[in-house]
Amino acid sequence: MPGLNLTREEASARAEVIRVLHYDIALDLTTGSTDFASSTRIEFDANEGACTFADLVSNKVHSIRLNGVELGAQAHQDHRITLNDLAEHNVLEVEADCQYMHTGEGLHRFTDPADGKDYCYSQFEVPDARRVYTTFEQPDLKATFTLTVTAPAGWTVFSNAPTPAAEVDGERWIYRFAETEKMSTYITAIVAGPYEGVRDSLVSSDGRTIDLGVWCRASLIEHLDAQRIIDTTRKGFAFFEQQYGIAYPFTKYDQIFVPEYNAGAMENAGCITFRDSYVFRTRPTSAQLETRANTILHELAHMWFGDLVTMKWWNDLWLNESFAEFMSHLALAEGTEFTDAWTGFMLRKDWGLKQDQLPTTHPIAATIRDLADIEVNFDGITYAKGASVLRQLVSYVGRDAFFTGLHAYLTAHSYANATLADLLLELEKASGRDLDAWSKVWLQEAGVTLLRPQIRLNEDGTMAELAVIQEAFSQGASLRPHRMRVAGYSLDGDTLVQDFREELDVDGERTPVPSAVGRKRSDMILLNDGDLAYAKVRMDEDSLAFATKNIDRIADSLTRNIVLACAWDMTRDGEMAAHDYLRLAITAIPGEQNMSMLDLTLRHIEEAVRTFVSPATRLEALAKVGTHLLFLARAAAAASDAQNMLVRAAARMATTPEQFASIKALYTGEETLQGLDLDLDCRWTLLISMVRGGVGSEAEIAALEAEDGTMTGHQNAAAARAAVASADVKRAVFDAVMTDQSIPNDTRWAMVSGFWAQARTTPDMYVPFVGDYFDSLERVWEENTFHTAEDIVTLMFPSALAGYVEGVDVEAQGAAWLDAHPEASAALVRIIRERMDVARRQRAAQAADVQEATSH
Repeated sequence: MPGLNLTREEASARAEVIRVLHYDIALDLTTGSTDFASSTRIEFDANEGACTFADLVSNKVHSIRLNGVELGAQAHQDHRITLNDLAEHNVLEVEADCQYMHTGEGLHRFTDPADGKDYCYSQFEVPDARRVYTTFEQPDLKATFTLTVTAPAGWTVFSNAPTPAAEVDGERWIYRFAETEKMSTYITAIVAGPYEGVRDSLVSSDGRTIDLGVWCRASLIEHLDAQRIIDTTRKGFAFFEQQYGIAYPFTKYDQIFVPEYNAGAMENAGCITFRDSYVFRTRPTSAQLETRANTILHELAHMWFGDLVTMKWWNDLWLNESFAEFMSHLALAEGTEFTDAWTGFMLRKDWGLKQDQLPTTHPIAATIRDLADIEVNFDGITYAKGASVLRQLVSYVGRDAFFTGLHAYLTAHSYANATLADLLLELEKASGRDLDAWSKVWLQEAGVTLLRPQIRLNEDGTMAELAVIQEAFSQGASLRPHRMRVAGYSLDGDTLVQDFREELDVDGERTPVPSAVGRKRSDMILLNDGDLAYAKVRMDEDSLAFATKNIDRIADSLTRNIVLACAWDMTRDGEMAAHDYLRLAITAIPGEQNMSMLDLTLRHIEEAVRTFVSPATRLEALAKVGTHLLFLARAAAAASDAQNMLVRAAARMATTPEQFASIKALYTGEETLQGLDLDLDCRWTLLISMVRGGVGSEAEIAALEAEDGTMTGHQNAAAARAAVASADVKRAVFDAVMTDQSIPNDTRWAMVSGFWAQARTTPDMYVPFVGDYFDSLERVWEENTFHTAEDIVTLMFPSALAGYVEGVDVEAQGAAWLDAHPEASAALVRIIRERMDVARRQRAAQAADVQEATSH
């Protein structure tokens, strides 16, 4: 429907006509579990006589008044309120009932199964404040806000301003919030319910006392490690205030962990919401703690870059997300205990590199025509590639100049909106560099270039020349400037030592490395040593052979994982057999001390054995990988993070009767591993594996669900029940996932994981669903909100069958569907094209693996 969309042209035209001053919003959350009362009063100036529209998603509008004149409910059509013949100064007043959501959008309402308590929270990015109050829903129409919320007695209400004392009115508590700073509608927030938590405070760099709060559901409060979260927050405040040179721009800072959240977190000004899986109910690994700390710092970084200064339109979304991604890792590495955060960044970078090689890749500074475009652009390019490129920009202009320019940009546009051009102007002033060419190749062109070494030896074995060769992403694409290091490593006895290292600017098609000339040829020559550059990297044949043979001798985690990243990219490109990659990765596991990198390696092993191994050898490969992982789990240090992660990986990848028997023995206690904590999360992982393998029963699912009567427990039970190897079960799960809109998103995704549980071993079981999937696409897209539809289309696409079932060509079926639906949404078309490319890449990698098997 046009009213649920908004084009850039419409937004620009509206911004030319009106200037929004202030919102008065009153919400009544005591009117039932379906609707809530929403009253909005907006003051705005306009070009006299002009026409425009306001936004509201509601199925029950009571009254609309413009400058005291009743327009009637009929002025609200297709989620818009038509406003004609505007005065110079205007007041719009709207009374409506809005609807609670159960999809993580708008005002989400949730009943906790653990204790029956109700909770609400808002999620407004990109266009969903209009589901809660009447708005001018675009980022460049900033205003101040005054909010009044009536809630059931006992509820606490949070918003962007500090929470006031409640006025008690019988069974109703009324919260009247002070006026906010000027901000965009999408970062306003309402969180309400019987939340519990911890209060603290800090002193900002300008001397103000900033109240802090960390909150969660009552049933999770025993697991809330609030002091660790507050400690990370304090370190982040100190780091960002120093780096930005600007004191925290809002009045308080609440961090609230909420259920059934679609994202990781949201940077509502002074009122951050997080997915409450970040409240660890079992002992977290160091990788989980680092990931959470990164998310905390990411959202805090947004308070300046995104909230204080906001992009004018969504084409500059990357200015928000890439900066927050870059700054959070910088703060982790330099301001917290996670000093090797840039090693962990490789996990995020892997996401960006994958996205950037899809046929739907787009520039970092993407063209955003409407809201539908931006919804699919919260991706690895906007986050991880953008952060990688900012790392390059800091090196290019110099760190001091970068932060000087950034301070000037934030100061000039405080509480307002800005564009990429505004930022580049300040960086050029600070650095003296012309950034037009840099911006063109890095921000305005899509794709990733490939770097490979070219080595020429003298007769005595010394290097006559070492050069870095750069290849474009596609014909006609630009080559890019890279700041990077090139290093050589050789064995000295049993120890790998660095022979040389040179940091240089790589630009153009060929860049010599002067420091290598005349040196003895190193055993391993490594481009992008230190992982500074954003590029696909290759090793020469001799270096790759050495690294493969000696991966366990590479003691430095970052260096080792640069080698593994090269091998992984070659595997994805069909240049390295999946079996060879698996041998390399499994050999690397025992020496890995960085748990983020162990997590990444295990993910890649699972993806390789599930999708890249040749069809004829996949069952054998699955069995070997499962056996190796069980061995590594049993050999891991007692009570270590590695032990925990390897046990779970072994459960996820078990395929043989012997492996399932071992998993069951761990679950029942028949086999014990010293130090292994069989906590609820670990037991669910084991049980889901057992059900997948036919050695776990409904009785065991029901018993564990009864023990774990939480939201997470019910979601895990849903995954386990969906993992039963039965055609009738799969049909019931498929139909529910595709049609039942009452299922909460997190439960739906748990069911999806169980649905595909047998795809790696018995893919023929899923053939009947391929046609049904494509037949359902139009209905799924029309009947669900964007986030739900996007995930259903993505997660249920049958790419798992690509290459593994004769007579089933999911690429061809995808192409046929696209040909038959030329009017399909651009966002839906993009998702289908991406999944088709995943299937194409799988088949190409499988073919390379077949060739390796044949040659041996």
